[in-house]
Parts: sequence; structure tokens; C-alpha cells
Amino acid sequence: MGADLQPVIAFLEGVHPYDTLTRDELVRVAGFFSRRVLAKGEAVYRLNEPLEGLYLVKAGGVEITDENGALVSILGPRNSFGERGLMREGLALTNAVTAEDSVLLELPSNEFLRLLETAPSFKRFFDRSRRVEPRKNDIATMKVSDLLARKPLSCTPETTVQQAAQIMRDARVSSLGVTSEENGAGALRGVITVRDMSNKVLAGGMAPETPVATVMTPDPISLPPDALGSDILHIMLERKIGHLPIVDHGRFAGMITQTDLTRFQAVSSAVLIRDIASSTSIADMARVTAQIPQLLVQLVGGHQSHEVVTRLITDIADAVTRRLLRMAEEQLRAPPVAYLWLACGSQGRQEQTGVSDQDNCLILDDAVTPDDMEYFRQLAKFVSDGLNACGYIYCPGDMMATAERWCQPVRVWRKYFDGWINKPNPEAQMLASVMFDLRAIGGPGAHLFQDLQAETLDKAAQNSIFVAHMVSNSLKHAPPLGLLRGFATIRSGEHRNHIDMKHNGVVPVADLARVYALKGRLTEVNTRARLHAAEEAGVISASGARDLIEAYDLIATMRLENQAHLVRSGRKPDNFLAPSDLSDFERSHLRDAFVVVRTMQSAIGHGKGSVS
Repeated sequence: MGADLQPVIAFLEGVHPYDTLTRDELVRVAGFFSRRVLAKGEAVYRLNEPLEGLYLVKAGGVEITDENGALVSILGPRNSFGERGLMREGLALTNAVTAEDSVLLELPSNEFLRLLETAPSFKRFFDRSRRVEPRKNDIATMKVSDLLARKPLSCTPETTVQQAAQIMRDARVSSLGVTSEENGAGALRGVITVRDMSNKVLAGGMAPETPVATVMTPDPISLPPDALGSDILHIMLERKIGHLPIVDHGRFAGMITQTDLTRFQAVSSAVLIRDIASSTSIADMARVTAQIPQLLVQLVGGHQSHEVVTRLITDIADAVTRRLLRMAEEQLRAPPVAYLWLACGSQGRQEQTGVSDQDNCLILDDAVTPDDMEYFRQLAKFVSDGLNACGYIYCPGDMMATAERWCQPVRVWRKYFDGWINKPNPEAQMLASVMFDLRAIGGPGAHLFQDLQAETLDKAAQNSIFVAHMVSNSLKHAPPLGLLRGFATIRSGEHRNHIDMKHNGVVPVADLARVYALKGRLTEVNTRARLHAAEEAGVISASGARDLIEAYDLIATMRLENQAHLVRSGRKPDNFLAPSDLSDFERSHLRDAFVVVRTMQSAIGHGKGSVS
């Protein structure tokens, strides 16, 4: 071993992940490093330049800036940089300039890439992706498309009930989709089942020539192919149905039945949905929702991806809301006009965790009269009080249907959105940000929101001033980055030395995704879905989307893991994480994820939404 190699080996022994290598491998890798001595102000590399290798600071410091010249980080001894570019197309994604006289060690790119393939510790350290594939045999996390067992079987509305019965008999199925096309995947008009044949045709003494349209269930609830298996379980248990059609962009794609599910075991969230649907009192539902923290622990412990965990938890909140709406109608009488209860915030985005308040509103049919308003005031109070009793605490900002402002007919909501778009003051920016996350939950007025949502997106996207204000608003929540390779933690109070993983972690990404959706006029509400849709629409580049999604996955996952840790410790889950509780590995990855978010904020702040 050469004398000049020994100092390099000694240095690497104290740097992760090199400290995980065997002695022989460490000596071999050390031999590939070259030493560079740079004066203050010298460029290590510039944006988009080909990278020759991975850099490791041995002495001194290096400033990392983004494409707009904004300072991202100051790196000191034992910090690596350049890996993101090497793992993409081999081009620098940032600028690196020495902040003082520095000594750098450079590992050639081919050796770095070899270590990624052969040394698991390198893969874990430099690969920011924390995603885990769902369990293959778990229905809750399977895609609906994976559960479809056969080609769609259908008949037309004009088919006779006798002919439909023969089709079901020959195919050995208990239901058919009723579509606009014979023996094809046309537009779904309804569903007919063996039970319909028995209860309506035979028991009703109908003739065999009766057309299917007379006895079918018209316009049935359906799911798209990319829905989760948990959606099937929740709908079947909540609505007490055994057949669920799958519709792909308006066309009938197949049928899922209870028989299809017999080889799978329902997960805990589906059981909670069932118990909520059969609850006869708010107290019963509160006992069910009290189990959500334990469900969170089980899901996180089972390595479910963060979007699956938050989706399942949100599904429970949706079921509670719908049950409360039905209970309110039973108590108050049938609603005088059509209405729609909508959720915004984390419930609207289907991103609820172990701690959530309520954000909701009511859209009413324009036929509502002043006398009718008392009915909806009582309905809103009943549901909001019930949600609070079930652990979904009242919104501190009074963003609830109980507020007169947020319980209005369609025409008033249209004026709200028009006003916010045309006069984007700070309050309008805040309200628009909340209301762009609206998602319908329950009520007989689903049609009330569809046109309003499309109109609003179109008007907002065309108003460049409003878009600029929304961009500005999206930058108000900054990732908690300290310049000297650390975190900017809370300085005082109960959560001193902690990071707010909600407002400084997931919210900045949710804000960015909302702006991308606005620019692309995308109807998706979920943050991850918005990022994927923005990539497909060309609003954000493929590499930018990939980096941001990976960063979001890591931040959201660590937030949930921290909440699960608190529950296991006998404490209530919250959004505050202490960096001191993390390993060096976890701190490094979390900080890198925050750097990506800050870089994307800088790009959109400079009018470069489609970053590469």
C-alpha cells in the first residue's frame, strides 16, 4: 500500500457509506480517488456540464447553487455531491463552486456506478427512492385492473331478460353490464344481476320478453381500473352491494363481484368502513375512528407506501362523513334541494394521516330558498359536530360548512371563484389554494361541482396575474434547510429543535403540485397524481417530476414513520420530527429531499415550471 493512499483510506473509514466496505474493498476503492486542490471561487462544475465523477469534500467548503443562482447548500468535509447528475444522464444538475480553499476527492463515474450496482449500502445511501412495492396478494393495495378475471360481459338495454339470463347461465356469472354495444365494451348504462331476475322478473310476474332496461340498476356506482382494491371493499361494505362495474374512460371494462374477492382477506381499513356503515350512533363511529392510530402503525409497519396509507385513512373519514349525512337526513327529513358535501385540505387530496382536522363546505342547488337554508345549517352542524366527536377536530380557521360563507348555492360559489381569480389579494390566494383541493364526498348533487370545477380551472389558467399570485403563494412554505448542511429547526416552544413535517415538508410539495395542476388545467387533486399528470401534460419535465416525486415520497414516508413511532410510544401522533432522532443516513436523505423541493420552488419562482 502506497504511503499517499493511507490518508485517503483513513479519511474514507469515517465517511458513510465507505465505512461499510470490507477492508480489501475499501483499499481498492481508495485507489480510484484522485485529489484536487482548488482555490476559493473555483468552479468544480457548472450546470449541464458532463460530470467526471462523484466529489467528496476532504477540507474546505463548496457552495451549491441552482440554475437560477439561488444558494441551495454549503457543503463541508465528509459531504458528497454530484451523485444526482451521475444517476440521471451524467450531466450536472446544479453549479458547484468552492467557498474557500478546498481539497476534494473525486471518484470516477464508472467506479461510482459500479458501487451502486454491487454494494447495497451505496444503493441505499445514494438512491433517494423509499418506495416499496405493495404486497402482491393484498387486495387492499392491488389495482382494480389486476383483479378483473375475465373480459367484460354485457348486453344492450334492448336485450330481453330471458336472453340476459341465458348469457349469465352459459358464462357462469351472476351479473352483466348493460352497455350501448352488443358484446362489447361500450358506455355503461346499467347493471343486471341474478337477484334482479329473481326479485323483479320472477317474483313480479314479468314476461321473458321484458327488456333488460326495465329491471336493471341504471347508472350504477363504478370504479376506474387504476383504483385500489380497498375501494372495492369499502364500497361493497358501505353500500351493501355484491357487484361493482369497472369503467375505463366511460367504457365498461369488466365486473368485480364478491366471489372474485373470496381468495383475498379484507384489511383492517375495510373492517372499519363496514363498522362505520352499520353504526347507529355517533358514539359507535367514534369508537371505530379511535382505532385509526393503530391502523396507521399496522400499515406503516407493513411497509405500505405513503399514498396507500393516507388513502386508506382518508377513506375512513369519507365513510364517516357519508354516514353522518345519512343520519342527518334521517333526523331532519329529505333535503329540500340537491346538495353536495365537499372536503378540501388533506381529506380533499386523500392525504390524511394520524392527525387531521376538518375542512369542508356545502354547494347547494340554485333552487334553494331562504327558508331552505335553515335545513342546511342544521345538516352542516350535525355533520361537523359528528366529525369532531369522531376525532376530526373543528377547523381553527372555520373552513367548514357550518360557516354561512361556505354553505352557499352554485351561483354564489361561482362568484367566489371569479372574485378570487379576478382580484387575487392575499386572502384570495389562500382561499383559492384551499378550494382548488375540493373533492366531492356525499350528497345527491354530484352534478353541482363538475361544471364549476372545469370552468374555474379554465378561467384561472387563462389569468396570468392570478397564476403569478398562486406561484407566489406556493413559495410561502419553505423546506427547513440550514445552509451549513443542517436543518432549520423550530427555535422555541413545545417543539423546539423539531421540524414541522407538514407545513415545511409535505405542504411545499402540495403547493407546487397545485400550481402545476392549475397551469395544465388538470382535474387531479391528489398531490402525487397531480405530479404525474403534470409530467404527462408537459408542465414539468420528466427528470424534474422524477426528482420531486422521489423527494415527496421520502418526506411523506418519514412523516408517517414518525407518527407511527409516536403511537407505539404511547403518544398522540403529530407532525413534528426531531432530526436528532434520525441516523446520519436518514438525515442526509431527508436533507437532500428538501434540497430538491427548494430547487423546484426556485425554478417555478423564476417562471421555469418545466424544469429538467
